[in-house]
Amino acid sequence: MWGLPDKEAPQGVAAVWGFPKTMNKPTDKKKIRSLLVEIKANAEQLTKKDISFWRQAWQMALNPDNPQRFRLYDIYRDAMVDNHLTGCVTQRKNFVKRKTFKIADKSGKEKPELTEMFEVPWFKDFVDFALDSLFYGHSLVQFNDLTTFDGHPAFGSCVLVPRRNVIPEYGVVVREVGDDPRRGISYRDGVFAHSCVEIGKPDNLGLLLDLTPQCISKKNMLAYWDMFGEIFGMPIRIGKTASRDQKEIDKTEHFLKELGAAGWALFPEGTELEIKETTRGDAFNVYDRRIDRCNSEISKAVLGQTMTIDNGSSLSQSEVHLKVLNNLIDADADMLRDTVNHSLIPFLIVHGFPLQGCRFEWDEYPDYTPEQQIEIERMLLDNYEVDPQYFAEKYNVKILGKKEFPAAPAMAAPDNRFFV
Repeated sequence: MWGLPDKEAPQGVAAVWGFPKTMNKPTDKKKIRSLLVEIKANAEQLTKKDISFWRQAWQMALNPDNPQRFRLYDIYRDAMVDNHLTGCVTQRKNFVKRKTFKIADKSGKEKPELTEMFEVPWFKDFVDFALDSLFYGHSLVQFNDLTTFDGHPAFGSCVLVPRRNVIPEYGVVVREVGDDPRRGISYRDGVFAHSCVEIGKPDNLGLLLDLTPQCISKKNMLAYWDMFGEIFGMPIRIGKTASRDQKEIDKTEHFLKELGAAGWALFPEGTELEIKETTRGDAFNVYDRRIDRCNSEISKAVLGQTMTIDNGSSLSQSEVHLKVLNNLIDADADMLRDTVNHSLIPFLIVHGFPLQGCRFEWDEYPDYTPEQQIEIERMLLDNYEVDPQYFAEKYNVKILGKKEFPAAPAMAAPDNRFFV
């Protein structure tokens, strides 16, 4: 039970959550903005992370008496610097974000005026936060500044409450990272219950928990390869001199140090210069193959396969891998739809959005190839009277009317005089 029901709130979910009906009161707006003000800003740790650090952070997050996730989120932030992981996450999110949605009534009929209400920046930010929760785990979103847009209620923005300060097991936000949860600010009841929406289960730590070891190993391999390149990548310059004069020795040392591209040097008599090439050539098999393995493991965990982001060698295999990815995208889309329907829309209804009896649905319009589309339109034109406005809207052209073709000239009667 999330707090006490508000007297003005409608019955049902809103009454259970204890949200006030609207946020039109200036005092309510002040309270909404104060949640992030209560949080003390702390710098994230950018120190080097290893497997032992990851295990300790995981153990801290699982502590039933004082669960703390801030160290785990520091590792997640470090892991997301990986370009391959960022590409995989972006690809998976974008497949869902490009899907067309609609707001429909109980019969499934779209209500275009309500669909337009969701074509706003704050909802796109909410979708981003919801999809990020797949990787980071539980997320808390706060809505600010209830306004109007085109005659409909709207929010000025929605922001992600810093995950490092949120302790979902207790339903509180701590002012300073590491504080005792019992001293935190509750967001499930009280003054903040009407401005926040939770995404994901409280015990969910996200997919990045499984991906972090691969990212740590990959960063180590890259660092070791750089070190290998410093030691064995360049030829070694060896100078030999018979002189015992320190000035001549210093001069020779300076020449060797500065000997670069198109370099030259004037050495004293008795000085020899030798360039010793490295013979070590197994770095590729040691480091690059391990980096490739890390990338493939990341691809499998995020995308369920490898060929939609790595190089593929077979068209048939690529099609199979794409089907695997599509199944994963459908699951993400179902999660987002359930989050909007069961968490966001009840929240919006409480704040005056006219969404009673409506649902968020994906507009699963079939994708036709251009050839298939031409055949369908030809079939419609040959058998039915089609409204010209369909083509005007689809192809963004102004249709003035049906084109009149000149009648074909009549053919003269054949002259049969020669065939009598």
